[in-house]
Amino acid sequence: MSTLIDTNAAQQEIEQPPAIKTTFTVEEIHELLPHRYPFALVDRIIDYVPGKKAVGIKNVTFNEPYFPGHIPGRPIMPGVMIVESMAQVGGIILTLLPGMKGTFFAFAGIDKVRFRRPVVPGDRLIMTVELLSFKMNRIAKMEGRGVVDDQLAVEGTMMFSRID
Repeated sequence: MSTLIDTNAAQQEIEQPPAIKTTFTVEEIHELLPHRYPFALVDRIIDYVPGKKAVGIKNVTFNEPYFPGHIPGRPIMPGVMIVESMAQVGGIILTLLPGMKGTFFAFAGIDKVRFRRPVVPGDRLIMTVELLSFKMNRIAKMEGRGVVDDQLAVEGTMMFSRID
């Protein structure tokens, strides 16, 4: 008994490019970004399109170190921490650009940021960040949006600069 092998099909299987990774765990995020507790503000990347966008999650808990002072009796996630969370999602996009792994991009500016609803303990902040431009492998501009329970919580434009 002989077995026929379709060599074209076998060759196509071998030559298939590797699948693009579209999700990242917190451990994988820590391999890409230098931020650590209490400033690691992204728990998971749930969607990633290389060179274009990433969607990240920040699970907001009552144990966050800023809640005892912001605001006693009515804990609200500080706006600067919400924007920093979005910036860290943007950092994932930048560090995964070709030739940029291991490079650090500093948060360089924000424009048109608006807070639309408070983010409080128990919320799941889902942040979508899109790369608008990347010039001279140094300066990036991104648009970010954060939602909680399908309600817009924050939106704005962020600038990043590569630090050598």
